[in-house]
Amino acid sequence: MAPEVDADWVNSRLKRFTLLACLLIHGLLIVSLWGRWHEVLVVTVAFAGVTGANVVLARGFFSRHTQAAEATRFTLNMVGTVVYGVLSDWALPVWLYLPLNALWVDRFADSGARRRLGLMLVLVAGTALADGAAPEVAASFVLLSVLTYALSEGRVFLTHSTLRELARQHDELAQAHEQLEMAHRRAREQERLSSLGMLAAGVAHEINNPMSYVKSNVNALLMDLRACKNLPPELQEYVDDVLPATADGIRRVVAIVADLRRFARGDPGALEEYDLNEEIAVALRITRTQVQSRCEVEVTLGDLPRLLGRPGQLAQVVVNLLMNAAQAMPSGGRIFLSTRMEADEAVLCIQDSGHGMTPEVRAKLFQPFFTTKPAGEGTGMGLAVVHGIITSHQGRIDVETSPQTGTRFTVRLPRIPPLAMHLPGLSGGVPTPPKSHPDAV
Repeated sequence: MAPEVDADWVNSRLKRFTLLACLLIHGLLIVSLWGRWHEVLVVTVAFAGVTGANVVLARGFFSRHTQAAEATRFTLNMVGTVVYGVLSDWALPVWLYLPLNALWVDRFADSGARRRLGLMLVLVAGTALADGAAPEVAASFVLLSVLTYALSEGRVFLTHSTLRELARQHDELAQAHEQLEMAHRRAREQERLSSLGMLAAGVAHEINNPMSYVKSNVNALLMDLRACKNLPPELQEYVDDVLPATADGIRRVVAIVADLRRFARGDPGALEEYDLNEEIAVALRITRTQVQSRCEVEVTLGDLPRLLGRPGQLAQVVVNLLMNAAQAMPSGGRIFLSTRMEADEAVLCIQDSGHGMTPEVRAKLFQPFFTTKPAGEGTGMGLAVVHGIITSHQGRIDVETSPQTGTRFTVRLPRIPPLAMHLPGLSGGVPTPPKSHPDAV
C-alpha cells in the first residue's frame, strides 16, 4: 500500500479532532481577550481565514500537489499563530496551537513537513521572545510540541505497519480464495466431463448392439441374393450397388461407435503399442461433422513405426487440436495435418489459416479454464488437457503463432517414453509384438 494512501487514511481521522481543538483554543483565546473587542474581532477574522484554509487543504483540494498544500497550510498556521500572539500579548491559549500543528505532521506523506515544523517552532518562539514573552513558557511549549510530534510519528508508524500487515493478509486471502474457486470450478468441470464420458460410452454401447443385428442381416441378405440366379433388374441393382453401399455405411457407423467408446473411456490404461496415423484417422472420423464440413483438411502422413503410449489419449489430443483449429476459422479455411519421424521422435504438425493469437493469449494458452470464447461456448480445458497428455507421454508441444497469420502446433512424441524403457513386456527397449484384433465389421 502506498504511503500516501496510508497518510490520507490516518489524516482523515484527525480532521474532526483538530477542528474541535481549534474551536476550543479560539474560545479560550477570546476569554483571555474579553473586553478588548478590537483584538477579538481581528483574531476571529484571522482564525476564520486560517481554519477555512486548513479545512480546504486537508480535504484534498490539492491532492495532486500534497507537499505544496502542506507547505501552504503550515505557512498560514505559522502566520496565524504569530498574529494571535502579538494581539493577545502571547496569552497561554496561543501556545496550544504549536502542539496541535505538531500532531498533524506526517513525514510519510510529506517529506518536508518535519523541516517546516522545526522552522515554525523556531520562528514563533523567536517572535514571542522578541515581543517580550516569558522564555520558560516558550521553551515549555516547544518541548511539548516536539513530544507531540514524536508521539504522532509513533502513531503513524504503527498505523502504516498495521495497514501493510492487513494488506498482506488481504492479498493472501484473495489469492487463497482464487485458488479455491479455481479448484472448485475444476472439480465441477471434471465431474461434468466424467459424466459426459460415461454417457457417451453408454450411448455407443447401446448403438453397437442393434447395429450388429443390422450388419448381420444385411450381409446375410446380400449373400442370399448373390446366390440367386436370374434376378430381376430391380433386385440386381440391390446386389450390385445398394446393399454393398449399405454394408459400407454400417461399417463406418460401427467404426465411429468403436472410436467413440475408446475416446470416452475414463481409465487411461497401461501403455500399449499404437499407430499414430491410425489414431489420427480415428480423430478425423470423430470430428468429420464439426471440422471437415466447414474446413478443408489436408492430410500428409509419413511412415511411422509403432509407438508406445495410450492411444485413446493421443486420439483425444488430435481431436482437441483439430477442434481448436476449426474454431479459429469461423468463416472457414484450411487445416494442414502431417506426421513424420525425426530421430527417435514422431512429429505431429497441425497448422490452421485462422486469426492467430496475440503474445498475451499465447502466454496463457495452456492454463486451465483460460478461454477467449464467449461465456458458455468454451471451458478453457481443451489445450490444458492436450498439454497434460503430451507431458505424461514425456513429449513436448510447441506453438508458433501471431495475429492474422494462423497457428501451428507441433507435437513431438518419443517412440518409447523414457519411463517405460524397463517396464515388463519390453525386451531391450523394443516393444513386444502387438496382439491381433478381429475386424469389427
